[in-house]
Amino acid sequence: MSDKLYISYNQIHQLIDYAVKNYKLGDDYNPDLLIAIGGGGFIPARILRSFLKAKHGRNIPIQAIGLSLYEDLVPGQSPNGVPEAPGTQVTKTQWLNFGGSDSLVSLLGRKILIVDEVDDSRKTLVYAVAELKKDILEQEKKAGLAPGASNTEIGIFVVYNKNKPKTEELDDETMKRYYATATTPDRWLFFPWDCVTDIGVHSELAKKSFSSM
Repeated sequence: MSDKLYISYNQIHQLIDYAVKNYKLGDDYNPDLLIAIGGGGFIPARILRSFLKAKHGRNIPIQAIGLSLYEDLVPGQSPNGVPEAPGTQVTKTQWLNFGGSDSLVSLLGRKILIVDEVDDSRKTLVYAVAELKKDILEQEKKAGLAPGASNTEIGIFVVYNKNKPKTEELDDETMKRYYATATTPDRWLFFPWDCVTDIGVHSELAKKSFSSM
């Protein structure tokens, strides 16, 4: 059995559709800001927004952040992409824009949903939540509010949660709003946006990958 699990666009789309209904997203937890972790969270966040819009008729804004925990192993030597090994430290490559009054991202009072394609070690998600909490505290301070007075909420949405021990854990409050569309074995997930050959062949391999599990 190959260590690689192929993932198709159709599978991701169907899983997000199912998760919105199963978790009653937009009802029990109704996010008003999606934060996509680049680059794997971009496409899932866009699909998720469409399903949430279908419920309430409004587009939820999507903000992008860049966090890197993976480092390439012998990059560029395989036409189908190369496996990556988890690093030991999260690197912030892009963050929310707090630069000016016209581009200020207000977090206060928001119901935030962080979106990523996979929960592997959980280290990246823990880092993202911690950094957002720092920003929320800073904005509360500037607004003359006590810590936590804005009632800002943070949730997590991942397409795949790997069934493995996590190196770090999210706080209990955030875990109340943790949504994973599916759980997979601890194997290399080969997503469709990583495919640089025939996407049709990739999609067929995705069907076989999960039918053999």
